[in-house]
Amino acid sequence: MTVDPTPDVTVTVIVYNDAARLPRAVESVRRQTHANIEIVISDDHSTDATPEVARALAAEDPRIVYLRLAENSGGCSAPRNRALEIARAPYLMFLDSDDELPERAVEVLLAAHRERDLDFAMGQVQRVRVDNGRRSLWMPHLVRERRTVDGIEADPRLLFEHLSTSKMYARAFLDRHGLRFPEGIHYEDQLFSAQAYCLAKAFAVVPEPVYRWYIEPYAAGDTASISNQRHKLSNVRDRVHVQRLIDAFLAESGHESLREDKDFKFLKHDFRMYAGDLPYRDDAWHAAFADIMAPYLDTLAPGAFARLPRPERVVLQLVRDRRPADVREAARGLGHTVAPRRLTTDPATDRTYWGAGIPSSETARRELDLSDLEPDTRPFFSALLRHEITDITPVRSAAALDLTIRTYDPALRLPVGPQRATLVLTPGRRRLTVPFRLSPVRPGVYEGTVRLDLAAARLPLQGFEGVRHPVLRLTHQSQTHSAILLAPLSFPPVTMQTPHHTVTAEPEGHDPGRLQLHWHPVGPTATLIAPAVHHLATPRVRRATRLATNLIRLK
Repeated sequence: MTVDPTPDVTVTVIVYNDAARLPRAVESVRRQTHANIEIVISDDHSTDATPEVARALAAEDPRIVYLRLAENSGGCSAPRNRALEIARAPYLMFLDSDDELPERAVEVLLAAHRERDLDFAMGQVQRVRVDNGRRSLWMPHLVRERRTVDGIEADPRLLFEHLSTSKMYARAFLDRHGLRFPEGIHYEDQLFSAQAYCLAKAFAVVPEPVYRWYIEPYAAGDTASISNQRHKLSNVRDRVHVQRLIDAFLAESGHESLREDKDFKFLKHDFRMYAGDLPYRDDAWHAAFADIMAPYLDTLAPGAFARLPRPERVVLQLVRDRRPADVREAARGLGHTVAPRRLTTDPATDRTYWGAGIPSSETARRELDLSDLEPDTRPFFSALLRHEITDITPVRSAAALDLTIRTYDPALRLPVGPQRATLVLTPGRRRLTVPFRLSPVRPGVYEGTVRLDLAAARLPLQGFEGVRHPVLRLTHQSQTHSAILLAPLSFPPVTMQTPHHTVTAEPEGHDPGRLQLHWHPVGPTATLIAPAVHHLATPRVRRATRLATNLIRLK
């Protein structure tokens, strides 16, 4: 292959101890539709087979340059910056070794630069879940349409899209401002991107995919990404430290007007990532977390809190008030409209507050005020209820569980007396309903026991492979209320055998912590029937079936 002496774009692939995935990342750059590129593999002093793999790749393609750092930097910034020093192209992109570039990424971003003088161009990021292959777009509402943005003040929402890898930068722009990745810190993308947004006079948004980001949400140990190391208090410190650096940059660069938007982004995205984990942290961790987080929360713009949904504001305030037990209770409801166990109404003001008492401070009264949720009058189908499993007992010699369930009705929306309830489960799109009774324990609290017989679930002929979470359904005055069922935060997994499946009951282990049931086909269902049905479900067979059906109907 003949190499152009001046490549149009340099793509830097950073790598550390990732010999297995590096070839996939590099190949995604090699097969770009725009071929006049330079590929710099920047190795952060790997100790595995990465050097041998990288040198072999460079020997195959003269466009590839292998750069090895003299010592490990422990982050992404140094390998990117060292590659910047040797990059020969006027436009620059960055790729992590565990990700890929879609085939037209370089082409579409370079075309945007050539249409107008830009500081950078950005596009869509495709997210791929490694555990289940599920695909989605990262912040799709921000990159839905093609446009040129004349300064970040024109659309501060873009601060949410803080990835450095979804963009192609003009080298002249980076050099003019001395813009480089901050070394020695984590979450470097957030600071770099905030600076790039603020310094850019014009940048383009294109709606085509330009980056494929592989997500391993439950990776553990050294293989986990920085975002998946939220259990480490050092991770919390790093994230807050970067936010303070961004705040200082906004003030020094004359972009203080962006502060509320940036603070809202921190609360809605960065803090929210930790909030889903808070039910699983012990008191000592909560205390240390509050010591790090609460002082920073006190510096944020009040308007940023006001833009959040009320349940998120409640969790934030409980963290600031250092109430770990209440934090765990409130955080389990985020995103699922789960009520607290108690509500308190102030007779003097008729305001309704989260929890068992009237908050003592003005700030807490403002943030824990649930009056705007109208708990007393909202339609029953959206009433604030809470269902918790207090005991799980496997039934001997049966694929069944006895569940003790406690329902909290803090706004007293349910009629007095026993309640007819239904447990609903839908594996394989076939509904299993189990009626039972919830009996009053005290005003606003009900309890009942239900046997969930998993062998009674009607499954498709080919079986069902997947995870489902039971929900609890109540009916009142012709309105139906369905809500998630919170399980104990930890209990030993239970595996049961049905005629054609094994079913494992376990705690969800993340987010609200629902009861999780995983079906896995076994025997002839798995080895014969499922493959046969899968074969018959090919597009060609489906088309033939539809054609035959239409012909029959015409007759």
